Amino acid sequence: MSKNYLITTPIYYVNDEPHLGHAFTTLCADVYSRFLKNQKKKVFFLTGTDEHGMKIAEIAKEKGKDIKEFCDEISEKFKKAWKELLIEYDFFVRTTDKYHELAVKKFIEILKKKNQIYQKEYEGLYCVGCEKFLTEKELKNGLCPDHKNKPLRLKEKNYFLKIKDKLPKIKSLIETGKFKIFPEFAKKEALGLLKQNLEDFSISRDKERVKWGIEFQGDKTQLVYVWFDALINYLSAIGFAKNKKKFKKWWEKSFVVHFIGKDILKFHAIFWPAMLLSAKIKIPNQLAVHGFFTVDGQKMSKTLGNVIRPKELIEKFGVDATRYLILSQFPFGEDGDIKISKFTEKYNADLAFGLGNLVLRVLNLAKKQNIRLEKIVAQKSIENKVKKTKNNYQKFLLNFSFFESLKEIWNLIHFCNQYIDKEKPWEKRESSKKVILNLAYCIKEISEMLSPFCPQKSKEIQGQIQGKKLEPLFKKI
Repeated sequence: MSKNYLITTPIYYVNDEPHLGHAFTTLCADVYSRFLKNQKKKVFFLTGTDEHGMKIAEIAKEKGKDIKEFCDEISEKFKKAWKELLIEYDFFVRTTDKYHELAVKKFIEILKKKNQIYQKEYEGLYCVGCEKFLTEKELKNGLCPDHKNKPLRLKEKNYFLKIKDKLPKIKSLIETGKFKIFPEFAKKEALGLLKQNLEDFSISRDKERVKWGIEFQGDKTQLVYVWFDALINYLSAIGFAKNKKKFKKWWEKSFVVHFIGKDILKFHAIFWPAMLLSAKIKIPNQLAVHGFFTVDGQKMSKTLGNVIRPKELIEKFGVDATRYLILSQFPFGEDGDIKISKFTEKYNADLAFGLGNLVLRVLNLAKKQNIRLEKIVAQKSIENKVKKTKNNYQKFLLNFSFFESLKEIWNLIHFCNQYIDKEKPWEKRESSKKVILNLAYCIKEISEMLSPFCPQKSKEIQGQIQGKKLEPLFKKI
C-alpha cells in the first residue's frame, strides 16, 4: 500500500440539488478515505461542484437569478448535505473559484507550449443537457438517449486537443494495469471506447453561444469547454497553479483514486489521461466505477416524484443508519436497486435488533456482574474468528467492496447473537465471565471495523465499553 492517497469524487454539476445518486458516490469515497486513515495512511479527500456551461446559465435565467449567485446557492447546499452526512472531506473545490481558473489557464499554456492544441471548424450535434457533442450512432430515434431532446446542429471554430496519438498509450496503460479501472466491466468498456476511432477532443466553445465559463487562454472569443475545465479540478484543488510542494505531495507522490459513476467513464478513462499525457503530467492510478441504480425498481426522476434527498433519510433514520442503509443495498460496481420501501424493516432487523440489542445486552451483563472492560481478553478461538473477519473486511474494502465488507461485520454480529443465546451468560455460571469477555472483545472489534461506515455510533460503542451511560444505539422505528 502507498503512504499517500488522493481520493476524489466527481465534482457535481450545480443544475440540481444533492440527491441519493450524489450521496452514494460521495459516501463510497468517504468510507474508503476513512478506512485508509484508520490504516495510518495520509489521505487528501477531495469533492466539490462543477459550475460552468450553457445549461447552468439557462437554469439561472429561468429562475431569474444572477448566474454566480445561483452557483453559490447550490454549491452551499452540497456542502450542507455533506456535513449532514458526516462526509469528512479535506477540500471542497469550486470551478468558479480563482485558483481553479488560474490552474485551467496554466494547463492550457502548457499544452500550447507542447504544441498539443490546434484550431479548426467543427460541425456536429450538440446536447445542451449533456454539454457535449453526440454522434448519429449515439442518438435514439434522433434524440439524446439521456435527455430525450433533439440535439442542436452547430458549426463553429473551436480549439482541439490532440488525443489520437495518445490512444495507443492509454490502451497499453489500461491493459497492463498501470492505469487500473475497477471493476472489470468498466475496464472492458474503456477498451471498447478506444476501438471506436475517436476524434481529437474539442476543448473550447464560441463565446457568442456559451456565455458562462472560463475565457480560453489567448483567445477572448472562446470559453473553455465545461468538461475540460471540470477535469482540471483534480489538479487545481491541490496547488497546481501556485503550490508546487502541495501538488508534488498529493499528485505526483500519491496513489490517486477517482470515484465515478459509469456515465462519465469516457471522460475519465479516455479524455482525462489524454489531457495529462499531453501535458506530461502523471495520470491517476485508479478509477473506481460504480453502476447505475434504481429506487424501489424505478429510475429517480422529478416527473415520478421519487428523487430522494439525503436529509429526508437522515431525519427518519439518523445519519449513521442512513450511511449504513445506502451502502448495504448492493455491491459497488454493479447496477442495483435501493429499496427505500424496505429501509425501516432493514433498520430494525440489522441496527436496532441486530447490532444495538447485542451491545446493550452484553454491556448490561458486564455491568451487572461487575466485569471490568479496561483490558478485554478473549479466548483464542474467538480471537481467530475475529481475525479472519477483519482480514476479509480489509481485503474487501481495499477493493471497494463496501457491501461485502459490511456483510462480514454483520456475520460476526449474527455469530455473537447466536453465541449469547447459546451460552446464556445471564445465568451466572462458571463460564459466564469468559463468555461476556469474549462478546465484549467482539463488540470492540466490530465498533472499530464499523467506524468508516458509522463514525458516530462506533464512538458511542467504544464510549459505552469504557463505562459511559448505556443507552440504545438505534431505537426501533
